[in-house]
Amino acid sequence: MSSTATDIPAIRVRGAQKSYGSLQALAGVDLDIRQGEFFGLLGPNGAGKTTLISALAGLTRLTAGRISVMGHDVVNGYRDARRMLGVVPQELVFDPFFTVREMLRIQSGYFGLRNQDDWIDELLANLDLTSKATANMRALSGGMKRRVLVAQALVHKPPVIVLDEPTAGVDVELRQGLWAFIRKLNAAGHTIVLTTHYLEEAETLCNRIAMLKAGRVIELDTTANLLSRLRSHALRVSYAGPVELPAALLARKPLMEGGRYSFAFDDYAEVEPLLAALREACGVPSEIEVVKPDLEQVFVDLLKRD
Repeated sequence: MSSTATDIPAIRVRGAQKSYGSLQALAGVDLDIRQGEFFGLLGPNGAGKTTLISALAGLTRLTAGRISVMGHDVVNGYRDARRMLGVVPQELVFDPFFTVREMLRIQSGYFGLRNQDDWIDELLANLDLTSKATANMRALSGGMKRRVLVAQALVHKPPVIVLDEPTAGVDVELRQGLWAFIRKLNAAGHTIVLTTHYLEEAETLCNRIAMLKAGRVIELDTTANLLSRLRSHALRVSYAGPVELPAALLARKPLMEGGRYSFAFDDYAEVEPLLAALREACGVPSEIEVVKPDLEQVFVDLLKRD
């Protein structure tokens, strides 16, 4: 059976390796990102995320392996692959001699596009840059410059958008506006690939997540599955003074976190019997908290386990 256009992965990575002398930045990455996904690429510093994005954008050549964007090889079909891709880099790279609008017109020209002012106006409005359209790039704040980089990545309307730490240095209000716009693009069918150190962003936005460590994918799953299978919920209790837990409660292997006992559980039906046992043995807690698993806990657990 022949594949349709929608069967082609937005991004396909096969056996990606990259070495810088004795340093192996990528150690054999295999990855498929489906069209229309909101995909998270997470990992500690030095995990290989930026190297992978650089290879994806054609800015660096792999030592071995292949990468394609919407079916176009990033080496043999560079022009077509690059047209399919918009990349928001981590670094603030800009030309200080042009205004915001001039930068976007120049970027359009790189892709042979003219008469883009309507789309440029829409980008400026959605990124809250309309008032800065005639401002010189060097006069903008760091957060404003980062939003211009987002507009540059989108000016040729690519189906695949890669955001490398896009909200670094952006205040909370502007961050929320940016994500509202990116969500709208994703709902319209654009594939979004996000790297971020704000794990709550990845947890809220991404449908699937790949976690990298030392140039390898150590986990790839849906966000919901990662949260559900790698970490239990926890009941945290505090007491006004020292208490001694009985053997039955110690058998649950509670953690001591900041003066609080933390009991892991999988089912909410466990909470009331656990509280009853605590009240009988130690009295009424001064503070009670039920904590849901979050991506940061998963991330730490995976890195320790791996």
